[in-house]
This record gives sequence, C-alpha cells and structure tokens, in this order.
Amino acid sequence: MKITALGALILATTFCTGVTAYGQVEAGKAQTPSAGNGTTTVPGITAATTPVDLARAAIAAQGGEKFRNVKSVVLRGSVDLYPPNSTQAIPGSFVIVLAGDKSRLEVDARPAVTFKQIFDGQRSYSSLPNVDVPPASKFGMGLLVKFDQPGYVVSALPDKKKQRAFRVSDPDGNMTDFYIDVATGRVMSFMIPYGGYTFGTENKKMKEVEGVLVATSFTQRLEMPQGAYFADYSVKDVKLNQTLSDDVFAIP
Repeated sequence: MKITALGALILATTFCTGVTAYGQVEAGKAQTPSAGNGTTTVPGITAATTPVDLARAAIAAQGGEKFRNVKSVVLRGSVDLYPPNSTQAIPGSFVIVLAGDKSRLEVDARPAVTFKQIFDGQRSYSSLPNVDVPPASKFGMGLLVKFDQPGYVVSALPDKKKQRAFRVSDPDGNMTDFYIDVATGRVMSFMIPYGGYTFGTENKKMKEVEGVLVATSFTQRLEMPQGAYFADYSVKDVKLNQTLSDDVFAIP
C-alpha cells in the first residue's frame, strides 16, 4: 500500500484516537467485568502479570464498563502537523466523531491542507483520492475493548522501560500493541501495523470525562520512506454519549 503524508494523517488519526465508542453495537455480548473509573489505580501489575490480566487492567484504568459502553465520542481541538524531514509545524484544527464502526474526521490547516474522511459503517469517503480507511473499531482502543470476545488473542510482548506490553489480535489478523503504565494500568502508547506501515500514538495528558479516561494531548508518528511524519493533537472539547444526527456520517 502506497500512501502520501496526507493519507498517513487520515489513517493515523482514525486508528489512533485514545478513546472508543463501541457500546451500542456490542450490547449483549459477553464481557469480562472490570470495575473502575478514569482515576483508578490498578495494583498488582508485576513482571508475572499475564497478558490477559494486563488487558483487563488497561480497561479498568480507562474507565471499566463506562469506557466499554461509550456510545459516541466527539473531540475538537488543535493540531500541529509535521511533514517528513520538517521541523516547521503546520497549525490547524480538527474534529473527530466516533460511534461504533462509524467515524468522521475533519482537519482544517488552511492554506496548507484541508480534508474530510467519513465511514458510515459500510462505505468510506475521503476528500483526498486513493485513501480507503477501515473501521476504527478494528484497531487501537476499539480493538482493546473486544479482547475477551471469542476469536480474539492476547499475547505477550517485550516490556519497555517501566511499561508492560501486550498485543491484541482479532480473527482477521488486525492487531495493536499496547504499552501500559505499571502503577496505574493506563495505556501510555500503542502501535498499529497496517498496510506495511506502523502507526504509533503516545498519550501525553489524560483527563477523566464522565468516568472515562480521555487522552487530551497525544502525538502520532508514522515512519515513511521519506522520513518520520508527526502530528501533535491538543483536545479542547470532549463530548461523550451525545445523540448524533443521522447526517453526521452521511456520505457526500
């Protein structure tokens, strides 16, 4: 798969949002209970903690069942884009809307770039050509909430500094590598291999919103043949579980 830096931005932002909205489509499916809220301190994470228990700890730290049952997410804020081999930021604003498999992303960094990406649950639309984004629920935090469903595999990874690591894979082979803080269980970063590339997100700041831990400052990185691509996001406004109109995910 060949993608441009702008295509990489769309993919990375869709994959790498630090919260998910999958509650309404997974209702009724078996889940492992995980109590807690966004400020939960998760005790007992050691070198012997199993990958499945690490996944449980991560869910608890993110908000437990409140996190798993989020029905919709709306994030608004500012973004600084760094093209490969550039230290000069391109400032802009962004809006991300998630609801189950549905997603909408808008980035406005005029005059340099502006684009829109929509996935209505079945079809994908992009204002940029040749960019086809799969459902965000197959990667990142959307994948984490399904770790205990049939056909999903949680496996061990080498730890990094003071962080424990594990991988979640779905029956189709989609996967995400998670790195969590030993003291809190919070997801500090995650990596997503897709299409021959690796998309990475590092969470810098988080806050609790309605009992759910939301990343409000995060950096995305993508290594490309022409150099590393970066995007620094600052979330100014968070809305969870809002009723969304049907036209939010309408394909133009």
